[in-house]
Amino acid sequence: MESTSQIKKIAILTSGGDAPGMNPCIRAVVRYGIANGLTVIGVDGGYSGLIHGDFHEMNLRDVGGIMQRGGTILQTARSEEFRTQNGQRKAIRQMSSEGIDALVVIGGDGSLQGAMKMHAQGVKVIGVPASIDNDIYGTDMAIGVDTALNTIVDAIDKIRDTASSHSRAFLVETMGRESGYLAIQAGIVTGAEMVLIPEVETDVEKLAKAMDEAYRHGKSHCIIVCAEGATPHTTELGQIIDGMDLGFTTRISILGHMQRGGKPTAFDRLLASRFGARAVEFLIAGQSGVMVGLDGNKITTTPIEDVTTLKRVVSMEVYEMANILAR
Repeated sequence: MESTSQIKKIAILTSGGDAPGMNPCIRAVVRYGIANGLTVIGVDGGYSGLIHGDFHEMNLRDVGGIMQRGGTILQTARSEEFRTQNGQRKAIRQMSSEGIDALVVIGGDGSLQGAMKMHAQGVKVIGVPASIDNDIYGTDMAIGVDTALNTIVDAIDKIRDTASSHSRAFLVETMGRESGYLAIQAGIVTGAEMVLIPEVETDVEKLAKAMDEAYRHGKSHCIIVCAEGATPHTTELGQIIDGMDLGFTTRISILGHMQRGGKPTAFDRLLASRFGARAVEFLIAGQSGVMVGLDGNKITTTPIEDVTTLKRVVSMEVYEMANILAR
């Protein structure tokens, strides 16, 4: 099937923090684009590559065997220069020189902010949400969330073995500077004793009481899942708890960037493939300045202006469920 739209050449870039599933999305954009008669240009190094014209044409073989790979074959970087109008003009000029008609941006909040700036200057652009924090407005799930959650669950399950063997309390820090989504979900599926999130200030006295009750009731461990943006911060909280006589010996485990890596799960591979394919279809159909997203089981679009001005918030109902199940 060949494109009958005015779009003949599209570019694709990945930006911001990497997320498992970016590669399956790249693969889908390239293969769907070629199937529709488009030339697909890969941009190396995110917006920085767009500014400096780090382009190469991608063919079917370029995206063979990448479904199972974490990270992004196009590389990613944050670009301070692109934040300036001069940097954006350079990027647009490079696209014009290459004859690029439209741009697909895969990334999180900052990446979509960049896509919005391009759209505002007349560039045809479509965004694809990729952020393990799952804090992007306009989609139920972003690329990378499911894989990151599975990584966290696997780590906590292993930590629990050690915690039980030594009668310890573990503060396990997950990513989530502004969103407690990962911490809440991980807390529910691992049976953690408590979940701490940025959206709710930690009641240290309540936490200490829960830990003390767990110890007095004979529990062999206590797992507390802390989003990195929770207050007090995990390390400070550990010091506070150490100063209390709560029975358990306290340890801190910061999972860090391991949450971004690893093979994307089947869910992330499928979601990323659906996002990539639909992004191409929407561009050909004339849509621009939108982000693809998951609404239930449907792939929909949301104006990037809404995506970049509104915030997806965690469900307090699910947070309360996590606390009730932990008792």
